[in-house]
Amino acid sequence: MANKMGLAPMLSVAMLLGTLAAFPAAVHSIGVCYGVNGSNLPRASDVVQLYISKGIDSMRIYFPDADTLKALSGTGIGVIMDVAGEDLARLASSPSAAAGWVRDNVQAYPGVSFRYIAVGNEVQGSGTASILPAMRNVNSALTAAGLGSIKVSTSVRFDVIANSFPPSDGVFRDSYMTPIAGFLAATGAPLLANVYPYFAYKDDQQSGQNNIPLNYATFQPGTTVTDAGNGLTYTCLFDAMVDSIYAALEKARTPGVGVVVSESGWPSAGGAVGASARNAQAYNQGLINHVRGGTPRKPRALETYIFAMFNEDRKPGDEVEKHFGLFNPDKSPSYGISF
Repeated sequence: MANKMGLAPMLSVAMLLGTLAAFPAAVHSIGVCYGVNGSNLPRASDVVQLYISKGIDSMRIYFPDADTLKALSGTGIGVIMDVAGEDLARLASSPSAAAGWVRDNVQAYPGVSFRYIAVGNEVQGSGTASILPAMRNVNSALTAAGLGSIKVSTSVRFDVIANSFPPSDGVFRDSYMTPIAGFLAATGAPLLANVYPYFAYKDDQQSGQNNIPLNYATFQPGTTVTDAGNGLTYTCLFDAMVDSIYAALEKARTPGVGVVVSESGWPSAGGAVGASARNAQAYNQGLINHVRGGTPRKPRALETYIFAMFNEDRKPGDEVEKHFGLFNPDKSPSYGISF
């Protein structure tokens, strides 16, 4: 995860915050990302048991890890698995390399419920040229292996969207996204997008603009905004951000492509503006409740992955990046979230 910005000033706010009895196991709408950049993290087998004990039915992993995949086998937990960044160029240039990657990391684990392969996470710069060829090669390898039901996508930063407010004005910032959207439309795969109202709020506050109230960013009531472009009403920043992605997909002539929020979360510490256990609890419990109803533009369950399962003290970057975990390495909760 990196700073996911590029959001124009927005207003709105949110969904009544509720206390949760459990993750919605019957509807595949909430998962949790399993990052491993922390000290003294539990064994992969213990992590998978923690998911099961909390009723979390979906997981994102950022590279193929044999211990994690073995532990996931037979659990029914749905999995997003990333292609490691260092493999992207190789898989883009070689169909045989893609076939080998699928053989070693997917076919070798028939008991794992793979849902999506994320070919690249927040790829930027010259690396974007490798995304689509790698997606094509991995998709072809999966199809050849009889695993075509596993969808191939890529996970993008929110700042691939320009003109994000009002949401109906959303459009892809860079031309490379249009053929990627076309590929997703042709294969029936969703676009994976990392959506962080936290960074929008932080940047707005630090800039002195103060256009985004905290309650709007954390699913608490207080503000309503109408999109003059289509008359839709927004009560939370998360919905407005996601609907700007849907608008961009429509402008790319791929209105049938869905969106899966492959990361979203709020830090509980780190010294940055808005980073507190209280705000993290409000955001993440609000998110869990909210996504079952989708967004104003697409009012259906929105598959979403909270970042992240654990605090990661070895994560590079700003101190706040180390404090997105729902749990500490000893499996104690970072704050009083209820499942």
